[in-house]
Amino acid sequence: MADSKRPYDETLMRRTFDVARRSRDAGDHPFGSILADGDGNVLMEQGNGYASEGGDRTAHAERLLAGRAGKAYDLEFLAQCTLYTSAEPCAMCAGAIYWAGIGRVVFGLSEREMKQLIGDSRENPTLDLPCRLVFAAGQRATEVVGPLLAGEAARLHDEFWSGR
Repeated sequence: MADSKRPYDETLMRRTFDVARRSRDAGDHPFGSILADGDGNVLMEQGNGYASEGGDRTAHAERLLAGRAGKAYDLEFLAQCTLYTSAEPCAMCAGAIYWAGIGRVVFGLSEREMKQLIGDSRENPTLDLPCRLVFAAGQRATEVVGPLLAGEAARLHDEFWSGR
């Protein structure tokens, strides 16, 4: 499926940055995600849960949001929805998005850029595996748009990871 940017994508991406800032300010890693319906109406927000979930290294914003969405909405509805996220979903999160049935993903910073930016982090040992490859292995289409506003997304991480 071809990438197709929508008029409200940048606005909603910047909203994920706000969620990421709130996550960081609450003591978690600076990642944020939102779920929007096919018209761009926000349905859910989710920050990272590393600290708030007791040090759970799998409590990524995208995985947590995909799980909540999969419980709240049926596959037909989620196929029309977009998950916006401040950074590209890792392989685990891409799998969760796929299994939840969310039909579109828009991300800020790519996994490759994340890995280059933060280096070898014990708390975030980034996988350089594009989510497009994970989704391409599936049996239903997941549209991917990104990186989008990558410079703004990178600024969320510049200072946070340097001292860790």
